[in-house]
Amino acid sequence: MSKNKGSRWRRIKRAGIGAVVVILGIWAAGIALFAFLPVPFSAVMAERQIGAWLRGDFHYVAHSDWVGHDEISPWMGLAVIASEDQKFPEHWGFDVNAIETALGSESERMRGASTLSQQTAKNLFLWDGRSWVRKGLEAGLTVGIETVWTKRRILTVYLNIAEFGQGTFGVEAAAQRYFHKPASRLTIAEAALLAAVLPNPIRFRADAPSGYIRQRQQWIMRQMRQLGGEGFLLRNHLN
Repeated sequence: MSKNKGSRWRRIKRAGIGAVVVILGIWAAGIALFAFLPVPFSAVMAERQIGAWLRGDFHYVAHSDWVGHDEISPWMGLAVIASEDQKFPEHWGFDVNAIETALGSESERMRGASTLSQQTAKNLFLWDGRSWVRKGLEAGLTVGIETVWTKRRILTVYLNIAEFGQGTFGVEAAAQRYFHKPASRLTIAEAALLAAVLPNPIRFRADAPSGYIRQRQQWIMRQMRQLGGEGFLLRNHLN
């Protein structure tokens, strides 16, 4: 009996190790391929779509339209940097000072400690929500994309997979839905408005912005100007 249990345990252990190896291989291949190939969908997109189906909501469609870096208004890249991660050009994937501050604060502050690189890794490869397991995996994937991708590529992928509203993923889908124009033609005010909803795109709406979102939009625009406008992107080779 004990031999059977031992054999069963070894099979389970081998299967578990094999599954981990396969997942790591998929992640490594994804990091290598998406360094230059368009991203067809993200893990968060798949999570949202499957969740909708499980709830019986067959009208929900996670929609995204990939566009290259040159097809995105420079204001949009600057807006997310100004609102989410002003140290993006200079850090190696993590903002240590922000992490230390967040660890001493409430859990709601954890997003503020997440860089654009971390958010890209999470959105692309992992699930939504908060847990230390997910944060640990996110850290490893962040190191991977920071090692293989350029900062410009990280910004491009982030803008193409970020969630901007119910079923709306990526800046092109958001620009078409909310402003009826391509992402390349977004103005500074429109880019700041889209960036303003990113902390919670399900609760906050770009098509019906609350007073708080309008205030946040104005703050983001001030930050964009203080960073130096489009000159900030040129200086940091992000344009």
